[in-house]
Amino acid sequence: MDNILVINSGSTSIKYKLFKVPSSKKNFKQLEDGCINKVKDHKKVLKKIIDELNSAHKIYAVGHRVVHGGDKFTKPTLINKKTIKELEKFNKLAPLHNPYNLIGVNLICKILPKIPQVVVFDTAFYSNLPKKKRIYPISQKIAEKYKIKRYGFHGISHQFVAQEAAKKLNKKLAAINLISVHMGGGWSITAIKNGEAINTSMGWTPLEGLMMMTRSGDIDPGIIIELTKSKGADKTYDILNRESGIKGVSDGIDDFLELLKAISKNNKKAQLAFDMGVDRLIKYISYYWVELDGKADGIIFTGAIGAGSILMRKTIAKKIKCLGKINIMPIKTDEELMIAREVVGLCKLPQNIKK
Repeated sequence: MDNILVINSGSTSIKYKLFKVPSSKKNFKQLEDGCINKVKDHKKVLKKIIDELNSAHKIYAVGHRVVHGGDKFTKPTLINKKTIKELEKFNKLAPLHNPYNLIGVNLICKILPKIPQVVVFDTAFYSNLPKKKRIYPISQKIAEKYKIKRYGFHGISHQFVAQEAAKKLNKKLAAINLISVHMGGGWSITAIKNGEAINTSMGWTPLEGLMMMTRSGDIDPGIIIELTKSKGADKTYDILNRESGIKGVSDGIDDFLELLKAISKNNKKAQLAFDMGVDRLIKYISYYWVELDGKADGIIFTGAIGAGSILMRKTIAKKIKCLGKINIMPIKTDEELMIAREVVGLCKLPQNIKK
């Protein structure tokens, strides 16, 4: 048996899981897991985690979540020096994610240089989006120069829950249509036809689409231009990513449970923020329902809010009842398990480890 460490390193948090993989490569056993929030020194925290886990269990391979893979990386990839340099080019496209994802990669290279590492990309699930969904209605010469297109995000999560939904429905993934809603800190929605993503709400960056906990989602581009004139580009980007969405409308609430508490106390701004989030969700669900010709096998709700909030699911279900009978499927995501599966598939453990 082989132990695989999966690292999901974000801008302020680090999640990790250690799996034992049996020879059959099925039914992975989770040995350890953890989530550390408000991380200030990623290298220090990660080194401690890696040293402790390797001492207790012996790590044979490592998988990493990387948010943005650009055009070059459309499938899980083994790490080498060239790969790392290529990945660093996408840091500016996902500044809240990619630089922190790569800290773990570089650290493993230093302290466990002989073990294989695999990077798995959120954008990979969307690499085959139809062209009419992928490109933006701007000058295509400019789009090509700056590589502006819809990349999509949360792909690892959407892919995992789609596979789990297929199991629950007792159907092959390639034979089902789904609408998958991921709601955590970031919110996104994906239309899946015959097991493949055909549309998704996040775009060139994770800022587009649904209203989120701190991100604006879709807004008039003129607002961005006006803010940039007075605030500058960096400050505007910070406002749209960290001070908008639920937090912006509710005057500072950036935790969903706190939002619900405020609503229970008749906080009008909190209620407005909740209602706006629901309204935009319904807009996308309705759109994707039409794209699937009204033939969706179910609507998946995942993420801490999507799978965790009965109130959110009941509110959405009530609002979309005009669409007919719909199978609402709360499914807990497990991005780390999805990544571990990809590591095994690519590394072909234990053969290449023992070479």
